[in-house]
Amino acid sequence: MKRELHKVVIDNGIPFIEGVFEPYCEVLYKDGPEITHDDVIDADALIIRTRTRCDEDFLSGSSIKIIATATIGTDHIDLDWCRAHSIKVYNAQGCNAGGVMQYVFSALYGIAARKAIKLEGATFGIIGVGHVGGKVERMARALGFNVLLCDPPREAVEGPDDFCSLDYLLENSHIVTMHTPLDETTRDMADGRFFSLMRPGAIFINTSRGEVVVEEALLEARSKLGAIVIDTGRGEPDINKDRMKTVDIATPHIAGYSLQGKINGTASAVQAVARYFGIKALYRYEPSTDNPEHEPVMLDLRGKNQGEIASIFQYNYPIFTDDFMFRHFKGDFAAMRNTYKYRREISIEL
Repeated sequence: MKRELHKVVIDNGIPFIEGVFEPYCEVLYKDGPEITHDDVIDADALIIRTRTRCDEDFLSGSSIKIIATATIGTDHIDLDWCRAHSIKVYNAQGCNAGGVMQYVFSALYGIAARKAIKLEGATFGIIGVGHVGGKVERMARALGFNVLLCDPPREAVEGPDDFCSLDYLLENSHIVTMHTPLDETTRDMADGRFFSLMRPGAIFINTSRGEVVVEEALLEARSKLGAIVIDTGRGEPDINKDRMKTVDIATPHIAGYSLQGKINGTASAVQAVARYFGIKALYRYEPSTDNPEHEPVMLDLRGKNQGEIASIFQYNYPIFTDDFMFRHFKGDFAAMRNTYKYRREISIEL
């Protein structure tokens, strides 16, 4: 007998989504890593995070028509295979940009205070200037940093005026922060040559993907760099413990784990599936949390000096607490991410 309702398989770790599709679809919730080929063989839609690898082995022979990931990244999805088999893929572009921006500046000001690094007049090099990198750029400029941008895809479209080469950025930046997607052009980008070009005493921050950094090269550059902040590691969840002990701040891929980022990611995924199947009641779906604690913290940085700005970022997101918990957490990498308490984003007037 033909099934009348669309079947949607959902990662049960996606917040604020339980009960949303039940009036319109048959729904199966499972822990992301535990979703199997058998679960999706007769499903029409899949709503996931990065914990579910969608490749040929997983999808072949299934009736999946659309995959919506409540994340910015799509490297857990074989996009070429999906395209060849007419499976639509949607990601939540920019959903966690505010959270990652907050992470970067909390880390930067925290490290500068702890290690007595002067930031006045520093040049901020941003590699990858999409939704996240663009938000970091706007904040860096507003705070008075000199800014260098490297983004070859954007440069090819927009022209070279606002961009520079990777070599120039590395040679001239006091702070280097990576916000690239993971693809064949960015995998292993931060290698031995990359770190050899960086200025002595420069700060290196990676909140993109672990695989963009060659960790052996990073460890070899440790003595040269002024500070290292790492939120992502190669081979997650099986990360390099030696790397974690060496860097100044280490966290378990939670830079974008703000409440607003998660709300945005869930809304994006729900809307994508709703529009694909014509569920009009969910076209403009936004999670209703009914909790004022889920609203962004409104801050006014106008007229504040660097010390006051540093204190504001640290007070609203004490990043060293996350670093401490990560180093001493007795569970594994995945367990800490799954039990992480989403923090409130800050919304800043400049």
